[in-house]
Amino acid sequence: MTEAGDRNLRWGVSKRLEFIDFRLFWQGAFNRKDIVDFFGISEQQASSDIALYQSRAEKNLTYDRSQKSYVRTAHYSPEFVGPYSDRYLLQLMAVQRGWMSEGDTWFSEKPPVEVVGSLKRRATSPSHLLHILDAIKQNAELEVGYASLTGSTPGLRVIAPHSFLFAGGRWYIRSWSKEHNDFRDYSLNRITSATLLGKCDVNSTMDLEWHHTIELVLVPNPLLEEAKRGAVAAEYDMTANELRVSCRLSAAFYLINEHSLDVPSDAVKPEKQQLVLKNLDDVVQARAVVRKLSTDALRKMKESKFES
Repeated sequence: MTEAGDRNLRWGVSKRLEFIDFRLFWQGAFNRKDIVDFFGISEQQASSDIALYQSRAEKNLTYDRSQKSYVRTAHYSPEFVGPYSDRYLLQLMAVQRGWMSEGDTWFSEKPPVEVVGSLKRRATSPSHLLHILDAIKQNAELEVGYASLTGSTPGLRVIAPHSFLFAGGRWYIRSWSKEHNDFRDYSLNRITSATLLGKCDVNSTMDLEWHHTIELVLVPNPLLEEAKRGAVAAEYDMTANELRVSCRLSAAFYLINEHSLDVPSDAVKPEKQQLVLKNLDDVVQARAVVRKLSTDALRKMKESKFES
């Protein structure tokens, strides 16, 4: 398979060849008008693109006069796009949820689809997001309006974001909190205002929970019947009935919470808790040790600044 964005091709030509490959792979057919309409190019240019594709992947397509389209052959093999199911499925979900328009995809048609279990939340303000990106680039402090669920009074917070995190269907920014002198996660959907301030004295390298990773060892719940354990192992493509996931210590909580991995396996029906975290104690201990190292370092830095 040729890598997308072939260095020997101009970007526009490369994208059009990817488009042809995508339509053949997922839709089974395309015609010259599809290329003309989508990219706004001339019929002559579209014909040239098709000829170029044929010269590189002649076995992939044949012209069907009855359909007036180029159709995928039985010998088709991806040439410019990978056979990645996730890309197709994620775009289906994004269109259905209204996160992108169908015109932003390369679909000529899409199958009936319904997305359940992902409740729509308030959209993040583009201006807030731009301020967050600027703060990350400049290692700057940011004053944000924030509605917390931790018991803190709603109001303004001064933070210094350094990274994004997506977990449990939510976007967060990993940030140093001036109020707590600690690194915490802030939900983008709960930020109501954002104002860029000056440089932050705290470096993100002090966020040891973020920079340290641990391997989570997941196994099928041993209380499941053997056939069901096999089905779980197959679903997650386990090796030797184990799924090993490298995870940042600060983010491990989200995966543990999403799959109820900290709940004793005999506390719920095994069908409700199909996965068990084999090394839960190790993960909890490692996070506690690294967190203490980080908070101690931050405390000492604050004390030295105060003394000086």
